[in-house]
Amino acid sequence: MTITNILLTLIVVVVAFLAVYYYLKKRKNQEVEKTVNIDDKTYTLDTMKEFVKRRLDEITKVNLYDIGLSEEELKRRKNKKYELKKALKGCTYGDVNDKKYVQELIYDLLANEYGVDETNISKAIPFDVPSLLTAQDKFDILLYAYKKDFGYEALTELIKKYNLAELKYVEGEAKPSYVITSKEIEDIYEAENIELSFADKLSVVVQRIYQHYKGYSTIDEVRDMNIDGVSGGVSGLPESFLSQVAQTASGDYLNQVAEHKVPRACDSIWIFFQGKSIRLAFLSFGTEAELKRVCQNIYKYNNPGQLSDTNGYKINEMKDGSRVVVVRPSFSETWAFFVRKFDVKRATLEQLVRDPGKEDAIELLKFLVKGARITAITGEQGSGKTTLLMGMIENIYETMNIRVQETAFELHLRKIYPTRNILTFRETDTISGQEGLDVQKKTDGSVNIIGEVATDPVASWMIQAAQVASKFTLFTHHAKTFPNLVTALRNSMLRTGVFTDEKTAEEQVVQVLNFDVHQVKDFRGKRYIERITECIPVENKNEYTFDHRNEKTLEGKFDKFFDNATHYFTKSTDKELYTYRNILEYIDGRYVITNPISDENIRDMRNNMDDTDAENFDKFIEKHWGKKLETVTVSAEPETNSKKRGRKPKKI
Repeated sequence: MTITNILLTLIVVVVAFLAVYYYLKKRKNQEVEKTVNIDDKTYTLDTMKEFVKRRLDEITKVNLYDIGLSEEELKRRKNKKYELKKALKGCTYGDVNDKKYVQELIYDLLANEYGVDETNISKAIPFDVPSLLTAQDKFDILLYAYKKDFGYEALTELIKKYNLAELKYVEGEAKPSYVITSKEIEDIYEAENIELSFADKLSVVVQRIYQHYKGYSTIDEVRDMNIDGVSGGVSGLPESFLSQVAQTASGDYLNQVAEHKVPRACDSIWIFFQGKSIRLAFLSFGTEAELKRVCQNIYKYNNPGQLSDTNGYKINEMKDGSRVVVVRPSFSETWAFFVRKFDVKRATLEQLVRDPGKEDAIELLKFLVKGARITAITGEQGSGKTTLLMGMIENIYETMNIRVQETAFELHLRKIYPTRNILTFRETDTISGQEGLDVQKKTDGSVNIIGEVATDPVASWMIQAAQVASKFTLFTHHAKTFPNLVTALRNSMLRTGVFTDEKTAEEQVVQVLNFDVHQVKDFRGKRYIERITECIPVENKNEYTFDHRNEKTLEGKFDKFFDNATHYFTKSTDKELYTYRNILEYIDGRYVITNPISDENIRDMRNNMDDTDAENFDKFIEKHWGKKLETVTVSAEPETNSKKRGRKPKKI
């Protein structure tokens, strides 16, 4: 019995030993496989991105109450978890501070947990072998190096240093265009001869991982730069066209499409730089899915609603104040987005108006605002209307309350003037521009500013409000000429049913509208004020006579009667309601003061200015037109705002 027990014990021990042996051998083989995989795939960008996603997911979803932490440690870890979740959400809205926070965390995870070092980092991006670097790799390194020296002016400095914003011929294209090619980026990279430390290399890798995880793909850093805007999906072949091409195109063309030699929609990245639309031919989203991902994320700030096939576009702003428009099929032929940036720090008249004669142009613009003139700022898209409007607003008297109506928040006046009484409204899915303007009437506003008169109801209400609801109004419009502006506003009044007679509607427009500042963007992207035009309503004079009474003959009486009849029919059929003349023009690269302002407008402007500005305005008039206007006598009435502004402020 004892021998049997001993044998059984030995058998059990041997079986256990063999089991442990095979387990250890299997584990060793797995470690060998893991070592081999590390050499092959562990340090690629895709693998590291998956690791980062998994770790950040673990950090944000861990149940801190199950770990057994002290009260102080629990509170600290909860705050960190909340801060990370907030940053992960905020960085997708364009918040650069949240972006920095997330990138620093990714940097620590890769350096401390994942084991990225000087040796294996080149398996992600071949920093040490320039010939293996793609144009995008080189651009990312260049932008990183310039950003260390110039901050968010990095791209501007790079473009200016190498004259990249110039018209050039590209191989295969018959006409010159604004484009930055892969060859240019490669030449610049070679010329710069940048030396990167390990920390620099890891920062570039972190940016590449971040932009495909939480950022906006290849435009992520470009969007943050101080440029006028960036767009994608606006050129190249959409995916829906490829099947059509396959049926009609030749074999050579199909091969070019297959090898991505023909640009696709996902290869389309454009920047708007100093008035020029420049194609970044060296950058690409890579796939239609990546372009779609960017379009679906870039407009999400403040939950504007879902972009769907039914609602195929969204207009919104990003957290940094940029305006974003996103469109999708079937409303558009492909997914596309447009980001417009407005640099509030540079929106002063002195920085915007720079050509010879600028002193006179700036003075005139200031007097128009201080004189409370209803002024339209017209011009094509991208000509600088909104930026000029921001510069003009600076000169509105501090005592005036400002109310703004926009389609999407663009002006952001409270960022520039935080101590002033300013409130901005915008259209929503449930509140129209007309309703927003109606609300403005009840908010004690002195000045109405309309970001863009784009719809008939807004144009109609703007005319009505300018007559009775506010002291004066500033607005932008897309009209090309002054008659076009009057006609467009008149037609809006007719279409909304406010008036049914063309002449009556036009008469209301010209009685309200004082000046038009017309912006132009020329072929080379240069933006300037082409003209400042005054609208002068024509007085309705009685030109009829009673001369027929003095005639002795019937024939003479008939002649005088027909003279009056001619005047009547002329007034009825071709009545001239207004004239217009240019007060300032841009001639041969210089701003020139031309015709004088009408006496009526001069009087009204002086009445709205304080004493100092009125005196300076008189000097301006005498300097350019050599005439003096007698001071208007103000009747004894209760003290007006203009009188109050003339007082000297108390010292505090």
